Amino acid sequence: MIKLGVNSVLFAGLDFAAAAKTIKACGYDGIEVSAISGMCEHLVLDRWQEQGEEVRRIAADNGLALLSMEVASLDSARLEKAFAAGKALGIPIINVGPGGKSDIEEDLVRQIGVIAAAAERAAAYGVTLCCKAHVGGSIYSTPTTLRAMAKIACPAFGVDMDPSHIYRAGELPEKALPAVIGRVKHIHIRDCKGKGPSPGDARDQACGRGEINLAGYCKAMVDGKYDGPVCLEVIGAGKYDLAERAIIAAESYGYLNACLKALGAR
Repeated sequence: MIKLGVNSVLFAGLDFAAAAKTIKACGYDGIEVSAISGMCEHLVLDRWQEQGEEVRRIAADNGLALLSMEVASLDSARLEKAFAAGKALGIPIINVGPGGKSDIEEDLVRQIGVIAAAAERAAAYGVTLCCKAHVGGSIYSTPTTLRAMAKIACPAFGVDMDPSHIYRAGELPEKALPAVIGRVKHIHIRDCKGKGPSPGDARDQACGRGEINLAGYCKAMVDGKYDGPVCLEVIGAGKYDLAERAIIAAESYGYLNACLKALGAR
């Protein structure tokens, strides 16, 4: 069964307990812990030993699996702490962005090397490092993702396939997913309106409100036998109150759960 979760970045500015309680009330199976410096640090990596047990307890009290952690940065010192925290807390997947800039060959080559080295460190801790194609980054499309896949052999490396970034790269995510599905170990998911560069207002990132064929994307997931976590990642919701954020989470759960149930994956 595909597990559905929410990245706690949706609840930036609110405490982790409020995020977990709301995510559970919306029906989700698990939570992705946001450890994104400057955006949302529900787990502060410099103090993870102090906070870790509380994070694990809150998730357990709400019946939520700790599905993943988003660090975003490829900073080696931060990642070392994230890998240690993941091992200690039972968080199996650490998610990052690629860094670098689009369409600069030197950046792509360099960042693939950085990611490969980070994956080797992840392997030493028994966790998986996942990287997604990101608007503006060195890896931003299916072709650049495939180049990374070809160069990184480490089994602790995986692709985090976010349809909103692929859509904004000018592709159809439901058509792009089969090309990379063999290395996909995590999926960030949201909708968006327009080609960006931003994914738009947080409300329009709720699954089913935007332009992406997420039903077709879910079918491609199931056809490709994907069975990892699918975590809603909505950014820019800081101006909303808790009820408005809960609506985004609940609406997205209803959409994704219905799609996946119809496909026999829930």
